Amino acid sequence: MKQNQDRQADIRLGTHGENYGNWMSTPVFYMVGGLLALAVLLAALSFAVFRLAVTGILFAATAVLLLALLFWISWIRRQYAFGGGGVMERVHKKILSQLDYDGQGALLDVGCGSGALSIRAALAWPQARVVGVDYWAAVYHYNQVLCEKNAESEGVADRCRFQHGDARRLDFPDESFDAVVSNYVYHNITGADKRELLLETLRVLKKGGVFALNDEMKPRMYGDMEAFAQDLRDMGYREVRLIDTATEAFGCRRRAALLMLGESRMLVGRK
Repeated sequence: MKQNQDRQADIRLGTHGENYGNWMSTPVFYMVGGLLALAVLLAALSFAVFRLAVTGILFAATAVLLLALLFWISWIRRQYAFGGGGVMERVHKKILSQLDYDGQGALLDVGCGSGALSIRAALAWPQARVVGVDYWAAVYHYNQVLCEKNAESEGVADRCRFQHGDARRLDFPDESFDAVVSNYVYHNITGADKRELLLETLRVLKKGGVFALNDEMKPRMYGDMEAFAQDLRDMGYREVRLIDTATEAFGCRRRAALLMLGESRMLVGRK
Protein backbone atom coordinates (compact mmCIF):
# COMPACT_ATOMS: atom_id res chain seq x y z
CA MET A 1 0.00 0.00 0.00
CA LYS A 2 2.87 2.39 0.84
CA GLN A 3 4.40 1.76 -2.60
CA ASN A 4 1.05 2.56 -4.20
CA GLN A 5 0.83 5.85 -2.29
CA ASP A 6 4.34 6.82 -3.39
CA ARG A 7 3.42 5.99 -6.98
CA GLN A 8 0.40 8.31 -6.80
CA ALA A 9 2.50 11.15 -5.41
CA ASP A 10 4.83 11.00 -8.42
CA ILE A 11 2.04 11.41 -11.00
CA ARG A 12 0.98 14.87 -12.10
CA LEU A 13 -1.85 15.18 -14.63
CA GLY A 14 -2.70 18.08 -16.89
CA THR A 15 0.84 19.25 -17.65
CA HIS A 16 0.42 19.01 -21.44
CA GLY A 17 -2.68 21.18 -21.77
CA GLU A 18 -5.24 18.42 -21.16
CA ASN A 19 -8.82 19.40 -20.35
CA TYR A 20 -10.12 17.60 -17.26
CA GLY A 21 -13.00 19.95 -16.62
CA ASN A 22 -14.32 20.78 -13.17
CA TRP A 23 -16.84 19.24 -10.79
CA MET A 24 -18.44 22.68 -10.46
CA SER A 25 -19.76 22.76 -14.00
CA THR A 26 -20.07 25.85 -16.21
CA PRO A 27 -23.88 25.54 -16.68
CA VAL A 28 -24.29 26.14 -12.93
CA PHE A 29 -22.70 29.56 -13.40
CA TYR A 30 -25.00 30.32 -16.32
CA MET A 31 -28.02 29.43 -14.20
CA VAL A 32 -26.98 31.43 -11.13
CA GLY A 33 -25.80 34.37 -13.26
CA GLY A 34 -29.07 34.38 -15.19
CA LEU A 35 -31.13 34.36 -11.99
CA LEU A 36 -28.96 37.16 -10.58
CA ALA A 37 -29.53 39.31 -13.66
CA LEU A 38 -33.28 38.64 -13.50
CA ALA A 39 -33.44 39.54 -9.80
CA VAL A 40 -31.58 42.81 -10.42
CA LEU A 41 -33.90 43.66 -13.32
CA LEU A 42 -37.04 42.93 -11.29
CA ALA A 43 -35.73 44.93 -8.35
CA ALA A 44 -35.04 47.91 -10.63
CA LEU A 45 -38.48 47.67 -12.22
CA SER A 46 -40.16 47.37 -8.83
CA PHE A 47 -38.48 50.51 -7.51
CA ALA A 48 -38.35 52.70 -10.62
CA VAL A 49 -41.42 51.72 -12.64
CA PHE A 50 -44.03 50.07 -10.46
CA ARG A 51 -43.15 51.92 -7.23
CA LEU A 52 -43.46 48.70 -5.22
CA ALA A 53 -40.94 49.20 -2.44
CA VAL A 54 -41.59 45.96 -0.58
CA THR A 55 -41.36 43.89 -3.76
CA GLY A 56 -38.23 45.78 -4.78
CA ILE A 57 -36.59 45.04 -1.42
CA LEU A 58 -37.41 41.35 -1.76
CA PHE A 59 -35.89 41.16 -5.24
CA ALA A 60 -32.86 43.18 -4.11
CA ALA A 61 -32.32 40.81 -1.18
CA THR A 62 -32.61 37.87 -3.55
CA ALA A 63 -30.01 39.47 -5.81
CA VAL A 64 -27.59 39.85 -2.87
CA LEU A 65 -28.03 36.19 -1.94
CA LEU A 66 -27.46 35.10 -5.53
CA LEU A 67 -24.34 37.26 -5.74
CA ALA A 68 -23.02 35.60 -2.58
CA LEU A 69 -23.80 32.21 -4.10
CA LEU A 70 -21.93 33.17 -7.26
CA PHE A 71 -18.83 34.06 -5.24
CA TRP A 72 -19.13 30.79 -3.30
CA ILE A 73 -19.34 28.53 -6.34
CA SER A 74 -16.51 30.48 -7.98
CA TRP A 75 -14.34 29.71 -4.95
CA ILE A 76 -15.40 26.05 -5.11
CA ARG A 77 -14.53 25.86 -8.79
CA ARG A 78 -11.09 27.29 -8.08
CA GLN A 79 -10.51 24.76 -5.28
CA TYR A 80 -11.48 21.84 -7.50
CA ALA A 81 -9.43 22.92 -10.51
CA PHE A 82 -6.32 21.15 -11.76
CA GLY A 83 -3.66 23.83 -11.43
CA GLY A 84 -5.81 25.58 -8.80
CA GLY A 85 -6.69 24.14 -5.42
CA GLY A 86 -6.19 20.65 -6.81
CA VAL A 87 -8.98 19.00 -4.82
CA MET A 88 -10.09 16.83 -7.76
CA GLU A 89 -6.58 15.47 -8.18
CA ARG A 90 -6.15 14.95 -4.43
CA VAL A 91 -9.33 12.84 -4.28
CA HIS A 92 -8.19 10.76 -7.27
CA LYS A 93 -4.87 10.09 -5.54
CA LYS A 94 -6.68 9.02 -2.37
CA ILE A 95 -8.92 6.59 -4.26
CA LEU A 96 -6.11 4.84 -6.13
CA SER A 97 -3.77 4.82 -3.13
CA GLN A 98 -6.38 2.77 -1.23
CA LEU A 99 -6.66 0.22 -4.04
CA ASP A 100 -4.63 -2.90 -3.16
CA TYR A 101 -4.01 -3.67 -6.83
CA ASP A 102 -0.98 -5.30 -8.46
CA GLY A 103 -1.57 -3.58 -11.81
CA GLN A 104 -2.26 -6.75 -13.77
CA GLY A 105 -5.29 -7.34 -15.99
CA ALA A 106 -8.10 -4.82 -16.46
CA LEU A 107 -9.43 -1.95 -14.37
CA LEU A 108 -12.89 -0.37 -14.78
CA ASP A 109 -13.70 3.25 -13.94
CA VAL A 110 -17.47 3.71 -13.59
CA GLY A 111 -18.47 7.28 -14.43
CA CYS A 112 -15.14 8.32 -15.91
CA GLY A 113 -16.19 11.89 -16.78
CA SER A 114 -13.24 13.58 -18.49
CA GLY A 115 -11.05 10.50 -18.03
CA ALA A 116 -8.81 11.89 -15.28
CA LEU A 117 -9.13 8.98 -12.84
CA SER A 118 -8.85 6.39 -15.63
CA ILE A 119 -5.73 8.04 -17.00
CA ARG A 120 -4.14 8.32 -13.56
CA ALA A 121 -4.75 4.59 -13.09
CA ALA A 122 -3.12 3.84 -16.46
CA LEU A 123 -0.09 5.92 -15.51
CA ALA A 124 0.13 4.30 -12.08
CA TRP A 125 -0.01 0.74 -13.42
CA PRO A 126 1.75 0.51 -16.81
CA GLN A 127 0.68 -3.12 -17.34
CA ALA A 128 -3.02 -2.50 -16.76
CA ARG A 129 -5.72 -2.11 -19.37
CA VAL A 130 -8.18 0.59 -18.30
CA VAL A 131 -11.81 0.93 -19.37
CA GLY A 132 -13.79 4.08 -18.58
CA VAL A 133 -17.57 4.16 -18.95
CA ASP A 134 -19.88 7.14 -18.58
CA TYR A 135 -23.36 8.28 -19.55
CA TRP A 136 -21.81 11.71 -20.26
CA ALA A 137 -24.73 13.94 -19.31
CA ALA A 138 -24.58 17.31 -21.08
CA VAL A 139 -24.23 19.34 -17.86
CA TYR A 140 -20.47 18.64 -17.58
CA HIS A 141 -19.55 18.90 -21.27
CA TYR A 142 -17.58 15.64 -21.01
CA ASN A 143 -17.63 13.08 -23.80
CA GLN A 144 -15.77 10.12 -25.25
CA VAL A 145 -13.71 12.23 -27.66
CA LEU A 146 -12.48 14.45 -24.80
CA CYS A 147 -11.42 11.38 -22.79
CA GLU A 148 -9.58 9.92 -25.75
CA LYS A 149 -7.77 13.20 -26.44
CA ASN A 150 -6.69 13.46 -22.83
CA ALA A 151 -5.44 9.86 -22.82
CA GLU A 152 -3.50 10.42 -26.03
CA SER A 153 -1.92 13.60 -24.68
CA GLU A 154 -0.87 11.79 -21.48
CA GLY A 155 0.63 8.92 -23.51
CA VAL A 156 -1.72 6.13 -22.41
CA ALA A 157 -4.19 5.98 -25.32
CA ASP A 158 -3.05 2.46 -26.22
CA ARG A 159 -4.14 1.15 -22.81
CA CYS A 160 -7.28 3.22 -22.20
CA ARG A 161 -10.67 2.58 -23.76
CA PHE A 162 -13.68 4.81 -23.19
CA GLN A 163 -17.28 3.97 -24.00
CA HIS A 164 -20.82 5.08 -23.32
CA GLY A 165 -22.42 3.17 -20.46
CA ASP A 166 -25.07 3.18 -17.76
CA ALA A 167 -24.03 2.45 -14.16
CA ARG A 168 -27.46 0.96 -13.52
CA ARG A 169 -26.78 -1.80 -16.04
CA LEU A 170 -23.15 -2.20 -17.01
CA ASP A 171 -22.58 -3.74 -20.41
CA PHE A 172 -20.06 -6.31 -19.20
CA PRO A 173 -20.34 -9.97 -18.17
CA ASP A 174 -19.96 -11.02 -14.55
CA GLU A 175 -16.38 -11.01 -13.25
CA SER A 176 -14.83 -9.09 -16.15
CA PHE A 177 -12.38 -6.85 -14.26
CA ASP A 178 -9.54 -7.21 -11.79
CA ALA A 179 -10.25 -3.83 -10.19
CA VAL A 180 -13.11 -1.32 -10.21
CA VAL A 181 -13.17 2.31 -9.12
CA SER A 182 -15.75 5.07 -9.14
CA ASN A 183 -15.78 8.67 -7.95
CA TYR A 184 -18.79 10.90 -7.18
CA VAL A 185 -21.07 9.18 -9.67
CA TYR A 186 -23.90 7.30 -7.99
CA HIS A 187 -25.40 10.25 -6.09
CA ASN A 188 -26.04 11.95 -9.45
CA ILE A 189 -28.16 9.07 -10.75
CA THR A 190 -31.70 10.05 -9.80
CA GLY A 191 -34.29 7.43 -8.99
CA ALA A 192 -31.75 4.64 -8.53
CA ASP A 193 -31.16 2.62 -5.38
CA LYS A 194 -27.57 3.50 -4.42
CA ARG A 195 -26.79 0.11 -2.93
CA GLU A 196 -28.04 -1.60 -6.08
CA LEU A 197 -25.67 0.61 -8.07
CA LEU A 198 -22.78 -0.49 -5.87
CA LEU A 199 -23.73 -4.14 -6.26
CA GLU A 200 -24.00 -3.74 -10.04
CA THR A 201 -20.47 -2.35 -10.11
CA LEU A 202 -19.23 -5.21 -7.93
CA ARG A 203 -20.98 -7.72 -10.21
CA VAL A 204 -18.38 -7.16 -12.94
CA LEU A 205 -15.45 -7.57 -10.52
CA LYS A 206 -13.56 -10.88 -10.60
CA LYS A 207 -13.30 -13.05 -7.53
CA GLY A 208 -10.25 -11.77 -5.71
CA GLY A 209 -10.48 -8.38 -7.44
CA VAL A 210 -10.33 -5.11 -5.54
CA PHE A 211 -12.59 -2.05 -5.43
CA ALA A 212 -12.53 1.56 -4.25
CA LEU A 213 -15.88 3.34 -4.70
CA ASN A 214 -16.05 6.95 -3.52
CA ASP A 215 -19.20 9.04 -3.38
CA GLU A 216 -21.23 11.62 -1.47
CA MET A 217 -22.86 8.93 0.69
CA LYS A 218 -25.64 10.89 2.35
CA PRO A 219 -27.64 8.70 4.76
CA ARG A 220 -30.94 9.70 3.12
CA MET A 221 -29.57 8.31 -0.16
CA TYR A 222 -27.47 5.38 1.04
CA GLY A 223 -28.92 4.45 4.40
CA ASP A 224 -26.63 2.77 6.95
CA MET A 225 -23.41 2.11 5.05
CA GLU A 226 -21.77 0.37 8.00
CA ALA A 227 -24.57 -2.18 7.80
CA PHE A 228 -24.08 -2.49 4.04
CA ALA A 229 -20.34 -3.06 4.53
CA GLN A 230 -21.20 -5.86 6.95
CA ASP A 231 -23.63 -7.31 4.41
CA LEU A 232 -20.75 -7.48 1.91
CA ARG A 233 -18.57 -9.27 4.48
CA ASP A 234 -21.38 -11.74 5.07
CA MET A 235 -21.53 -12.33 1.30
CA GLY A 236 -17.85 -13.30 1.30
CA TYR A 237 -16.18 -9.98 0.45
CA ARG A 238 -12.92 -9.42 2.32
CA GLU A 239 -11.05 -6.42 3.76
CA VAL A 240 -14.21 -4.33 3.45
CA ARG A 241 -13.99 -0.94 5.10
CA LEU A 242 -15.37 2.57 4.86
CA ILE A 243 -12.96 5.50 4.60
CA ASP A 244 -14.00 9.02 5.56
CA THR A 245 -12.77 10.87 2.48
CA ALA A 246 -14.40 14.08 3.72
CA THR A 247 -11.61 14.14 6.30
CA GLU A 248 -8.80 12.31 4.53
CA ALA A 249 -9.06 13.99 1.12
CA PHE A 250 -10.37 17.44 2.10
CA GLY A 251 -8.61 17.90 5.43
CA CYS A 252 -11.73 18.16 7.57
CA ARG A 253 -15.50 17.71 7.33
CA ARG A 254 -16.10 21.46 7.56
CA ARG A 255 -14.00 22.15 4.47
CA ALA A 256 -15.61 19.25 2.64
CA ALA A 257 -19.04 20.68 3.48
CA LEU A 258 -17.99 24.10 2.16
CA LEU A 259 -17.08 22.32 -1.07
CA MET A 260 -20.52 20.62 -1.09
CA LEU A 261 -19.08 17.15 -0.45
CA GLY A 262 -19.36 16.89 3.32
CA GLU A 263 -20.65 13.29 3.34
CA SER A 264 -17.84 11.86 1.22
CA ARG A 265 -17.04 8.22 2.00
CA MET A 266 -15.23 5.47 0.15
CA LEU A 267 -16.11 1.79 0.16
CA VAL A 268 -12.96 -0.32 -0.22
CA GLY A 269 -12.35 -4.06 -0.24
CA ARG A 270 -11.74 -7.30 -2.10
CA LYS A 271 -14.29 -9.63 -3.64
